[in-house]
Amino acid sequence: MTLSRDEATARLVGPGLPFEIRELDIRGVRTRVWANAPVSLRVILEQSREHGARDFIVYEDERLSYADHYSAVCRLAWVLHQVYGVVPGERIAIAMRNYPEWSVAFWAAASIGAVVVPLNAWWTGAELDYGLGDSGACLAIVDRERWQRVEPYVAGLELRGVIVARPGDAVLVAPGEAWQHAIARAPADAALPAVDIDPEDDATIFYTSGTTGFPKGALGSHRNICTNVATIAFRAALAALRKDTLPAVLGGEKIYGAGLLSVPFFHATGCHSVLCPTVMAGNKLVLMHRWNPERALELIEREVVNSFGGVPGMVWQVLESPDFANRNTSSVTSIGYGGAPSAPELVRRIAQQFPQAEPGNGYGLTETSSVTTYNSGADYGEKPDSAGPAVPVCTVKIVDEDGNSLPPGETGEIWIAGPNVVKGYWNKPEATAESFSDGWLRTGDLGRMDAEGFVYILDRAKDMLIRGGENVYCVEVEDALYSHPAVMDAAVIGRPHHVLGEEVVAVVQLAPGRAADEAELQAHCRERIAAFKVPVMIELRREPLPRNANGKIVKPQLKDELFADGTPAA
Repeated sequence: MTLSRDEATARLVGPGLPFEIRELDIRGVRTRVWANAPVSLRVILEQSREHGARDFIVYEDERLSYADHYSAVCRLAWVLHQVYGVVPGERIAIAMRNYPEWSVAFWAAASIGAVVVPLNAWWTGAELDYGLGDSGACLAIVDRERWQRVEPYVAGLELRGVIVARPGDAVLVAPGEAWQHAIARAPADAALPAVDIDPEDDATIFYTSGTTGFPKGALGSHRNICTNVATIAFRAALAALRKDTLPAVLGGEKIYGAGLLSVPFFHATGCHSVLCPTVMAGNKLVLMHRWNPERALELIEREVVNSFGGVPGMVWQVLESPDFANRNTSSVTSIGYGGAPSAPELVRRIAQQFPQAEPGNGYGLTETSSVTTYNSGADYGEKPDSAGPAVPVCTVKIVDEDGNSLPPGETGEIWIAGPNVVKGYWNKPEATAESFSDGWLRTGDLGRMDAEGFVYILDRAKDMLIRGGENVYCVEVEDALYSHPAVMDAAVIGRPHHVLGEEVVAVVQLAPGRAADEAELQAHCRERIAAFKVPVMIELRREPLPRNANGKIVKPQLKDELFADGTPAA
């Protein structure tokens, strides 16, 4: 008999069980934690030695085994400690695309107690200069392109050095040093420097992907990120138990998998929910030089990939690719996504084209170290418009403007508490006080929760439209558009209006080989949502909508493109 979510959870989280939950005082707040979660990133790295000659990272035609990765990490860690004098608590920034060296740099820095500062590889030189200066990084590890962007600013930064991976023909001037030269400084048999790391020690500073103003650095601990690693493992065990395949997960012969990474390492999803759990499990990680749905399908077939995902738009692109029918995708058993609202129609399309795969949708933020809620399996089929319930160590509540909890079904701001919530914003006490209080994170996201605890994400509070006094949640309108077969991507934004304040406008990317006009899409929406929510204008495009490095649609850019003169509608 198929177990319910609650029944399966009870068989995993009790005393003495693999995912036992205990309570601890963390920074003065009583908090549920995974009792058996790794205590630090260094522990995860040390355990990776067990995977030996297995492929860890595949990048283009390069393959890096777990043994070779561990050796490279040890040598770089030795250099960071012995040559550059890095001590626990100092910040080391990483700014590069998804190269294998990114992983080596991350684990080397984290394993000696340094605070890893992943910087957005899409940033300009001035933005990288801001991140390096704001974090107080003592060292930067970059690739050729990022070196060329940041080199003009190096003299004004207090950096002991810049290690440049894959420098090519770039001219390196002090303090720049080529990766291979730096690694060669260490003994071939270098061991990790001896360092004690506590779960509450600072581990990472991930900058939020804000589209206006300066980004804020979310200061995460080893407990924060290791909580997410345990959460990913729990999620897999829960799914297996509910499908009566738990022994294959928790006992007997180890079953390894392969995942395709389609988002950047410098995003919480790429690092916390893909890189770290992959190392913990000993799986293979397939990297892409840049996202392309046709290349993704090629790699899924070549590397026998079991799981892929990213943001919902990426999954849509794979489903709509003209190459889909020509590729063997039978190995895919899991498709996970988050970082943006997903349309219920996506679940149905996955069932059609990946009948052997289980789709999953999650909700989390940089400030929650990735996953907070997750929806998959039969639950997702029944509630495809929900991001799922909170994972067992997290608490989610919906509150009104005064912070009072709201009953099921009512819309309010989403607040989150748990061992995955970061300490605050680096060197920004006012911003920290505004968003964090007594263990709670005020997300700024609008949502509701049903009587069973399933969370429904409606919109960012600041992006919600108010048309003539009526709230319009962009995700609801976007869901209506997504349900049309010709719509591949959609973004709803507000256009200024003299009388109404705002009116609803949409930008739609049409699927390859499909056609639709504005009137057809408006009529389609009228059948599904209230008339006041139907876009008064729909701009149709063939090219992809603008997205930031994390895969989220950049709505301010669309507003600038459509309403450059700022003139309200009549």
